This record gives sequence, C-alpha cells and structure tokens, in this order.
Amino acid sequence: VFIYFSAVRSRESAEGGRVIVEVDDKVAKVRNIKVDSRLDSTWDSREKIVAFSFDYCYWSVDPEDPKYASQEMVFQDLGTSVLSGAFKGYNICLFAYGQTGSGKTYTMMGTPVSYTIRFTLRVEGGIFLEIYNERVRDLLKQSDRKKPYTLRVREHPETGPYVQGLTQHLVTDYKQVVELLEEGIAKRITAATHIHNASSRSHAIFTIHYTQAILENNLPSEIASKINLVDLAGSERADPSYCKDRITEGANINKSLVTLGIVISTLAQNSQMFSSCQSINTITSEGESSHADSPSTGSISGTRRPAYIPYRDSILTWLLKDSLGGNSKTIMIATISPASSSYNETMSTLRYASNAKNIINKPRVNEDANVKLIRELREEIDRLKTMLMSFELVRRNSSQLDDDRDGNLTELVLQNEMKVCLIYLML
Repeated sequence: VFIYFSAVRSRESAEGGRVIVEVDDKVAKVRNIKVDSRLDSTWDSREKIVAFSFDYCYWSVDPEDPKYASQEMVFQDLGTSVLSGAFKGYNICLFAYGQTGSGKTYTMMGTPVSYTIRFTLRVEGGIFLEIYNERVRDLLKQSDRKKPYTLRVREHPETGPYVQGLTQHLVTDYKQVVELLEEGIAKRITAATHIHNASSRSHAIFTIHYTQAILENNLPSEIASKINLVDLAGSERADPSYCKDRITEGANINKSLVTLGIVISTLAQNSQMFSSCQSINTITSEGESSHADSPSTGSISGTRRPAYIPYRDSILTWLLKDSLGGNSKTIMIATISPASSSYNETMSTLRYASNAKNIINKPRVNEDANVKLIRELREEIDRLKTMLMSFELVRRNSSQLDDDRDGNLTELVLQNEMKVCLIYLML
C-alpha cells in the first residue's frame, strides 16, 4: 500500500486551507483539526496527531521541498515492481483510490508528454474499459451513441469474471500501448464539479495481457500474466445544486466505492482470522507434542467460518474479484490532499488504505500445466531416488530391512518416469 500526497489545489488555498499532514519516512501523520479547533482541547483525550504506517509515502506537495517525490520516483518504486512481477508470470493489479482531484489519474497515467511506463514486450493484448453508472463500455471500440453500454459481465468457472464482447488489441511495442491509452482516455467521461473542473465520472481499467514463450526442460512453454491498471472515480459529497445526471453519477460512484470498502474490510478480516487460527493451531500442536498423554483439544480453525465477500454487489468489485482477493499481486495507491479543508476525506482514505494493508493474497505463477507437471514429477523422482540410496546404505549395515518397502519405492520411481515419457510423447 502506497500513499501519495498531492499539491494543495487553488480552491483549497482560496478557502484558507493549511497543510495538516507531514511525512516521516513511511509514516503519515495527520493533525487532528477537531481537537486543535477547540479552546478547551487541554482536557480532550483524543489524539492531536494520528499516525498511519505504509510501505511507501510520497510527498509531492512542494517541488522545492527536499522530500519531494517526482513522478519518476513513483515509477521507479511501483512501475519496476509491476513489470518484474509480470515478467515472472504473476498477475498484477495497480489501482488508485482517493477523493476527487487528489491526483489519481495523474499518478496512474502521467501526462501526454511525460509517460513513465516505458517497456518492451514481445506479445501483448490490450483492453480498456470504463464503468459508468454501473454499466461497462469498451473505450477502444466505436460504439453506437444511442446504445453505448451494452457489454455484460460474465464469470468463467476457471478464469473468473470477464466482459463479454470486449475487444482485445494486439500490440508489439511501447508506442502502440500509449496510443491505446490516449485513445481510451480521450473517450472517458469527465465533468466539472465543485471540487474539480475535469473530474473522472467513471472507473477505468486498462489491462495488458502478456505472454512469454520460453523453453523449459527442452519443452516449449508459455508463461501468461495480466497487468490491471485501475483508475477509480473520485469519491465526493452530493451537492443539491448539481443537475440530475451529476447526482446520479455521484450516487453510483459512491455505491461502488462503498462496496469496494466492504470487500476490502471483509478480506482483511478473513486474512486476520486465518492468520490467528494458524498461530493458535501451531501453539496447540506444539502443546500436544509436548504432552502426548493428554487428550487432544482438536483444531481451532474449524470453529469460525470466513465472512461472505459481496463481490457481485458492484460491477467494479466483480471485475476485480481475482485482483482483490485471489491470484494477483495487488498494489494500492491512496492519493490524498494535505489541506485542512479535506480533513474528513483524508482520514477516510487513510483508514481505507490501512485496512487494505491487512489483506493477504496468494499469487501463483501462470505457467504451462504440462511443464509444471513434468517438473513436479522429476522432483518426485529425485526425492524417491535419494530415499532408495539411503535405504541401500542402511541395507548394507542391517539385514533386517523390509525388502517390500524398497521394492515399492523402485516401482514408484518407474511409474513417475513413465508418466514423464508419456507427457513428452503427447506433446
């Protein structure tokens, strides 16, 4: 989880907003203005400074500040880890969350003259979609203006949720990736609000499918990975002066973000429960081994069931199901305004990010199934051969070794070697 503090906006400066946040290495400290504003705050038991710790904290408020973090610095920490994970065969998800106008789109996409995601891949497939009012639109396809939102979300039993009819574009270099980004960004729905003049009114997901052709164990193999770059719409309070469209947009944005918050909280709760049950079971097993004569207390992990995760309550969480709590390395960037006028939104975002820090995913390399099976069989053969050699050594020193056990191990080695040969013939 990464925290990005953007510059104070002109509107906030005009309102007299002062900077109430400071960064100390990986710790973000927020001054509690609700305590500072009270005259009798001496007897107030609430903390004057609230601290949150994260993996990285980027201070981009003042370019003259020695602690200032540029877009290049953010990329060196985040972008390189995203690309290295994809090269190793992991699914990667990078998403930005924060209030409107806090720098989410800039952090994710940069500017047209300063894109920082520079890489060369041999084979890619790119898709770009937006979720507007809980409906999905393909940003890389010319659609009928009368029926722009006709795509449906489905769920495959093995690969998970996907968008039916979404176009996938083959690209071979960085320039083509940028062209797809620019084409999709130009079609995104933006509107002026009382907070930001060009506020994103939809969630956008840009996905890169990356496939590597390699030779492993003298067999042609493929490692497939997926990079999801998610730019969420900003959360904001409803304004009665808005037109009907803006109010509807804001309601649907807040609905999906609330659902995302519930999903993150539930995943964090389940992860903490799983970790605590594992530690309890470890202590219990150690106690049973030291007191073998005492009656067994049984496993504690079965006493509580994981809480239900409402992925399908929103299109956004449904599409990000695998990224949030499945086979993915997920990075969250929480963008924050340091001004006192945004205190409530700042605290809400920091608590949101602090919750997400507790989620434990179990990503795996998306390798070819046959090559994986051959590797596992060869490892098993090596293990069995090592056991046979140790039995041979014992046999020489003892005449009471069971010959049946030795024969069974030899038979297992032969069976696994035959399986490897069959797989080679099938390929």
